Amino acid sequence: MIVFAAFHVLPIAALALIAAIFVVFTRCLDIEEARGAIQWRILYMIFGMLALGAAMEKTGAAHLIAGGVTGAVGHFGPRVTLSVMYLVATILTELISNNAVALLITPIAFEIAATMGVDARPFAVAVMFGCAASFATPIGHQTNTYVFGAGGYRFADFPKIGAPLNIILWIVASILIPVFWPFVPK
Repeated sequence: MIVFAAFHVLPIAALALIAAIFVVFTRCLDIEEARGAIQWRILYMIFGMLALGAAMEKTGAAHLIAGGVTGAVGHFGPRVTLSVMYLVATILTELISNNAVALLITPIAFEIAATMGVDARPFAVAVMFGCAASFATPIGHQTNTYVFGAGGYRFADFPKIGAPLNIILWIVASILIPVFWPFVPK
């Protein structure tokens, strides 16, 4: 599977399914062991997370939230607006899938940059970093979800370390993103 994926023979999802069938077909793993290995609680959480993301996208709730917050601070300048965009991305990522947040907020970031007359790259980077900084809940990122089930953690375990880490990264990103991606490219 890994070799075929490296050479792009088929999409990785198809290759994973073929590999799973192969492992069961060759009796390396029997059906009962395979069924027992599935973390149903995690699978249900992922389905619920995808549904919530789709609902927020279809109802326009995520767009409304992000647009309202950024519209309220746009007059403070690009640095504060960038910081708020990062914060909105990281907070929404704790509630719905990071991919859904990136899809919803990136176009808004581009619109805000165009309205302010600055380069859109720092805003896009802020959204992407904010979407990747999902540490306070097990539902914002797939890795958190996997660790949540496999490690036997409780939901309340994530904010203890994750929330302070999110705050630290928000401050660091708000300071350093404009340094590496200036609002006015040179």
